[in-house]
Amino acid sequence: MNAGVVVYQRATGFVAARTRLDPARLRSLDPDADAEGAAALLRAVEAVCGGGSGAGGAAGDDAGRRFRWLVAPRSALLQPGPVHTGLTRAPGAELDRLLERLVP
Repeated sequence: MNAGVVVYQRATGFVAARTRLDPARLRSLDPDADAEGAAALLRAVEAVCGGGSGAGGAAGDDAGRRFRWLVAPRSALLQPGPVHTGLTRAPGAELDRLLERLVP
């Protein structure tokens, strides 16, 4: 199930994530799923996007490197989907639009 979206715009150095987890929906798919763990991983994705001290080891990395780190599979619980390309002049608005469209 989709639980968030990440938008990266190289030209402006924009990288951000919006997440939304429905624990009841997750548990309907897998009654043993760790909803709290998934929520913590999603918060970590948002922190890595933001950079700074909340990004852990990625704190000093540029936006592109943080994005590439996020799209690399590393967890059995939270897995990135395929990367899609596109154009936008308003990456923040596009992020919100994609969240509404792709994350129930």
